[in-house]
Amino acid sequence: MLILGLTDGITCGAAIVSDGRVVAAVNEERLSRIKMAYGFPRQSITEVMRIAGVGPGEVDRIAAATVNNHFYDGLRPFDGWLERDKGIIRNTVFGAAGRFGYLVDTVPGVESLYYGLRRPIFAARRAAIRRILAQEFSLTAPVEFIDHHLAHAASAYFTSGFDDALVVTEDGGGDGSSGHVYNVSDGAFKRVGYTSAFNSLGNYYSYVTHLCGFKAQKHEGKITGLAAHGEPRYTDFLESRIALRDGSIRNIGRKVFMGAIADLGRSLPEGWTHADLAASIQRHSEDLALGYVEGFLDPAAPRDLALAGGLFANVRINQKLFELPGVDRVFIHPGMTDGGLPVGAALALSIRNREGPTAPAWKRVIEDVYYGPDYSDRRIEEELTGSGLAFTQPEDLEVEVARLLAEGRVVARFDGRMEYGPRALGNRSILYHPGDRSVNDWLNQSLGRTEFMPFAPATPIEESERFYLHTEGARETARFMTITFDCSPWMKERCGGVIHVDGTARPQLVDRSVAPGYHRIITEFGRLTGISTVINTSFNMHEEPIVCSPHDAVRAFLLGHLDYLAIGSYLVPSPEPIERDRAWLDSMSDGAAHP
Repeated sequence: MLILGLTDGITCGAAIVSDGRVVAAVNEERLSRIKMAYGFPRQSITEVMRIAGVGPGEVDRIAAATVNNHFYDGLRPFDGWLERDKGIIRNTVFGAAGRFGYLVDTVPGVESLYYGLRRPIFAARRAAIRRILAQEFSLTAPVEFIDHHLAHAASAYFTSGFDDALVVTEDGGGDGSSGHVYNVSDGAFKRVGYTSAFNSLGNYYSYVTHLCGFKAQKHEGKITGLAAHGEPRYTDFLESRIALRDGSIRNIGRKVFMGAIADLGRSLPEGWTHADLAASIQRHSEDLALGYVEGFLDPAAPRDLALAGGLFANVRINQKLFELPGVDRVFIHPGMTDGGLPVGAALALSIRNREGPTAPAWKRVIEDVYYGPDYSDRRIEEELTGSGLAFTQPEDLEVEVARLLAEGRVVARFDGRMEYGPRALGNRSILYHPGDRSVNDWLNQSLGRTEFMPFAPATPIEESERFYLHTEGARETARFMTITFDCSPWMKERCGGVIHVDGTARPQLVDRSVAPGYHRIITEFGRLTGISTVINTSFNMHEEPIVCSPHDAVRAFLLGHLDYLAIGSYLVPSPEPIERDRAWLDSMSDGAAHP
């Protein structure tokens, strides 16, 4: 069965799933170059069908994620739900729903009406989507609308490789919920937990993001990084607003959106700092998430845990959940945010319409997320020639890239199919030596970024225990850079460019069978330096999506003033001399590098 999945919300996109296997998945932002594009994913639908090589008549079913949502026929940038003049006027839309949620939440048993008054608008969206698919794409297959959190849950379970698992979703909200909990066995879902959108922990994290001067529902990752630089002084204060009560997350402050932000801003003690508030919401979120999930676990009988939803973009929360006594293994879906809903919706529909026993493909962990477009060397050479850049075609590009990295050069890598999800995983990445502790400052400045998290390390999966502590049970999910680990003492000494101030790192564990060229670069770099780990950060400028096409790559390479671009089989040096202080390399002698 061939299923087209789509989402028309934040970071909209599309996916093709064939007999339970993901064949293609692309988010509109990568094609339109509009960060977190909101609207109907026309380009994504066209692109995933092109990648999969299927025509409209070959699509058996269409799965649209989220039953009740607001429709926008076009594309707009998403700049946070408090921005009136840029993008969607989300504080008006969700503020009205939030006020209604506040009213109905005072009456027991009617939280499900959170979006009830807006159902006629939602019905119009469903009709519009069916019309566009038929008229513009000749797609006349039946369209089913999949609950937002069921789509998240399906994305986590059916890509985890688990059989019997506890599946948890948490985010800002969707279809009136901010989270579901399921017991799942052999593909059968039984919902055992529910959190309304009114009681959203994810939204409280966004309120703090706004108070710290960043964009709500867009820059929460900055708060996660900033948290390690502060002290959690205000957890008691936050506990009086959102807390765990009788095993459920409850918005006991009884305010949402602008009302909640105003309340937090008025009530914080004089002299509060952004770093301390970030540390407080991070610690409080960890405590709430752990307490909530723990209520569904039995320490005497540990089980597998699968996670999806925007809250689980928080890699520190993921590590804490993995460390719970009742957890055996953990898997976080690589596209854990709403950008992963097309895959989840299509997988949910695959199972709903399956014939016969569960297919083996639905019980295996996904091998990779290289689901996007790729480009031939001919297409790449045309772009390089047109740009006027000098380039060579080395006999052994991976060895040459490793040599440049060992010399302290910055190399952007563009190779093969583009990654799906929010993380760059080697095919659209910027690589660098992990020993330079100053890299976070100067490379982020070069890329126009304001980040508090250190860059992520990429390490061969077979060497994970040399660099990270207690990885057993989470190595599969760490292949997608979705969890932090405590670092070994040796790594802390030698890889300062990727160590957070709390002693953790967010690695990508690289499998040779999945990414042979990328793996070879890292192992060759290890042969030269004694450190088989490189820095991997996404190949993009600040506030821009990760690069997709050769044109995007050349543009970002030049704007970022990077040393080299390894693109396809070609190597491109910077057209201008770049001098960097590489005195730190003297301390990275081969003898000192080995444990």
